[in-house]
Amino acid sequence: MAAGTNIVGNIFKIPELRRRVIFTLLMILIVRVGAYIPVPGINPVALERLFTQTSGGLLGFLDLFAGGALSRFTVFALGIMPYISASIIMQLLTVVIPALERLSKEGEVGRKKIQQISRFATVAIASVQAYALTVFMKSRPEVIVNPGIGFTINAIVAITAGTIFLMWIGEQITERGIGNGISLIIFIGIVARIPVAFRQVYDQLKIGELNPIILIVSFGIFIGIIAFVILEQQGQRRIPIQHAKKVIGRKVYSAQATYLPLKINPSGVIPIIFASSLLLFPAQIAQTLGARVPALERLAVLLSPGNALYLVLYALLIIFFTYFYTQIQLNPIDIADNLKKVGGYIPGIRPGVNTSTYLQKVLNRIVLPGSIFLALIALIPTIIQRWLGLPPEMAYLMGGTSLLIMVGVDLDTMKQIESHLLMRHYDGFMKKGGKIRGRNL
Repeated sequence: MAAGTNIVGNIFKIPELRRRVIFTLLMILIVRVGAYIPVPGINPVALERLFTQTSGGLLGFLDLFAGGALSRFTVFALGIMPYISASIIMQLLTVVIPALERLSKEGEVGRKKIQQISRFATVAIASVQAYALTVFMKSRPEVIVNPGIGFTINAIVAITAGTIFLMWIGEQITERGIGNGISLIIFIGIVARIPVAFRQVYDQLKIGELNPIILIVSFGIFIGIIAFVILEQQGQRRIPIQHAKKVIGRKVYSAQATYLPLKINPSGVIPIIFASSLLLFPAQIAQTLGARVPALERLAVLLSPGNALYLVLYALLIIFFTYFYTQIQLNPIDIADNLKKVGGYIPGIRPGVNTSTYLQKVLNRIVLPGSIFLALIALIPTIIQRWLGLPPEMAYLMGGTSLLIMVGVDLDTMKQIESHLLMRHYDGFMKKGGKIRGRNL
């Protein structure tokens, strides 16, 4: 307890870190306040009844990522998912379109241009999703007080503006706060659903619908999965690096031995977020417009979380995005060139092409089991929790997707705070056993 208090005290002793932490907390407060500002013209009682009836389906899963904002039909109803969808599309197009690829290699200027295009894409995606969501709400006449054209325009503008505001908050947190802003917004949305989940469990225990033994087993699985997630996030393969002797002026610097740490899963929880977003986008459109088109209604059922098709596509997308994001983050050719420039080499491997080939082979060997392990962690808890018959909110929270996001974002944020503390000669979170290894974002 004293150690924890000491760390908190050290955080607020460093002016820059204190400003960043306070700024992040204020932004999080704004996000949570916005999750309670409803779009005008909604009947809250009828809306609550609708989401109570459909809590175990796709809408409940979407509501989890929106932090409860969807079930209240607030200005943040779509959450940050449209921005993530736009980011995925831009990263995929960067590989395909030469002009975007050239932009990505122009450093900070190119990155800002691509980010600007992503913002415009976010507006377009958010507008489409806001329209689909509004149509879905209008298909339930009891939910809307006055379902006219005025309500439609008002709802689309309000929800789209809310998503853009969330995108801005996420960027501000990344730049001026602590942690990755977009990931933190998703993290806060999931954490905000924990009290609701515990209330559902308590209600079911009270009326005898939930067996206490099943609950204990579920929490055992919950703790075990957290341990596996931390193990997977922290695991790494260390490639030995040797630096040649250097003569600078009259001084001779002896050869140094270091290592290149390659994580089992270099992309962290990004594949989970990307896969979820990519599946939820068509599923949401199908769900909201399904009342008019029977084929879309069937598609919405097939793409609902927990169904066989959803789980198979989810696992394949996680494996694909793990490889895809790893290639973007860790390009073996760039790493080999950088090592050559600084006079570094891998013992027994020639610099240049041979080094990049060797690094590619090592990455393939560690990323394949890492991606499969990531997919299994994401799927197995979901299957087990549904088999045990837990309440929907608790099943979603204890599912692999939510756990991976919560643990991954928490580790990354703690790593950034620890870096500030150690840089100024304060103790980090772990006094023994080394430092926290963050994830690549």
